[in-house]
Amino acid sequence: MRIDDIINESFAPIAKTFSELIFISISVGGTDLPLIVLWLVAGAVFFTFYLRFINIRGFTHALRLVRGDFEDPNAPGEVSHFQALSTAISGTVGVGNIAHVAIAISVGGPGAAFWMVVAGALGMASKFAECTLGVKYRQENADGSVSGGPMFYLDKGLAERNMPRLGKVLAVYYAVCIIVGTLGVGSMFQSNQAFVQLVNVTGADASFFAERGWLFGLVLAALVGIVIVGGIRSIARVAGTLVPFMALLYISTGLFVIVANADRVPGAIAIIVTGAFSPEGAAGGMLGALILGFRRAAFSNEAGIGSSSVAHSAVRTREPVTEGFVALLEPFIDTIVVCSITALVITVTVYDPSVPFEGVSGVELTSSAFASVVSWFPIPLAVVVVLFAFSTMIAWSYYGLEGWIYLFGPTRSAKVTYNTIFCVSVVLGCSMKLDAILDFSDAMIFAMALANMLGLYLLAPVVRGELESYWARLASGEIAPTGAKRRGG
Repeated sequence: MRIDDIINESFAPIAKTFSELIFISISVGGTDLPLIVLWLVAGAVFFTFYLRFINIRGFTHALRLVRGDFEDPNAPGEVSHFQALSTAISGTVGVGNIAHVAIAISVGGPGAAFWMVVAGALGMASKFAECTLGVKYRQENADGSVSGGPMFYLDKGLAERNMPRLGKVLAVYYAVCIIVGTLGVGSMFQSNQAFVQLVNVTGADASFFAERGWLFGLVLAALVGIVIVGGIRSIARVAGTLVPFMALLYISTGLFVIVANADRVPGAIAIIVTGAFSPEGAAGGMLGALILGFRRAAFSNEAGIGSSSVAHSAVRTREPVTEGFVALLEPFIDTIVVCSITALVITVTVYDPSVPFEGVSGVELTSSAFASVVSWFPIPLAVVVVLFAFSTMIAWSYYGLEGWIYLFGPTRSAKVTYNTIFCVSVVLGCSMKLDAILDFSDAMIFAMALANMLGLYLLAPVVRGELESYWARLASGEIAPTGAKRRGG
């Protein structure tokens, strides 16, 4: 028996069992509604209204912060607003934007893509809340590094609100989840899909790599290890270079495919919108498309999951809420822009409601959509997939490391131990089937949401207090652009 089969047979039952535990559902109109998805949707809607549509009214200010208008190089922290955003985006704009949109459409029809965009818009408010808290309750370590994220704001924030025991329990639970979840979401799933696309463009079953997933995994793990050993500053530098390049490459290639099929775009948009509200159809009609869209959007942009607040916590700032503003841009770029392009590419090319996508899933479907326009387009897509996977892995390695640090302390030996485990998981990911990894990844990312969303609800008054104070000082001129401060204005 091959090593691939041994790993799959031993891992798949565990992944399936865990997934069933996390995705406990209720039946609504004959469609299963996972309670954890409802939990995230409710949180996104709550913060959208509670923070008075900050996802809309804070957008322009977010752009100014990323541009550096309010940059303070002497503020505590390790990276700039742009670097923090790039690191967080490198963790969210990944293979999921390509594979999960394809999965959503193949299972739930194009209407699922509509609900992914809605989920992204609402999730901007959840992201604002968790990243504001991540900076407010971050921990400055003895070596000058900064640690933050849900583990720290659940612990410190709830203790501040006279709930220390609950805070500690939720923090430890979250730390364990993000460590284990990182190995699925940020490592195995990413390396698996990168390997699949590499095999596709190098001869499929006849490819030299077809039976050598371990070899590709070793090379990928070595590259990841070189970057993550330098910590958040090294990760942020690499992400700041990779993210603009890979996003531009994917978006421009996707737009080329869309423009080449411009005559089909109006019909595709109509299919997406009508499919979102159709009472009948794939995956249970409107409700099925909505549930699938929100589920895949959560995997894509992680709003409400809390993971990206780890990266945002390292920002140089004296105002926690500024990083909340910057974080708004994550779901917008990740889901509203990139996922929408993927959905349109698939819908205007290979989607046919009368022909099911049999035997094709994930990134393979998106690849076939690109190839339908230009035969060699899967090659640049393969480059994008590998870059997406790589950037996601280096970002998520940092997320898991911070969970490890919360449990075991910021010692050198603790960091080396975790980084070694992470690199091994990269190799293993190339030897597993998509279904098992997807079950495991989905389950772990939503398991983190249980603790994080509860903490966000309990700490919501803190977030709104920070926001109102900041707005007032910004309006009064107490907080001014860096250039205005230098001029004394």
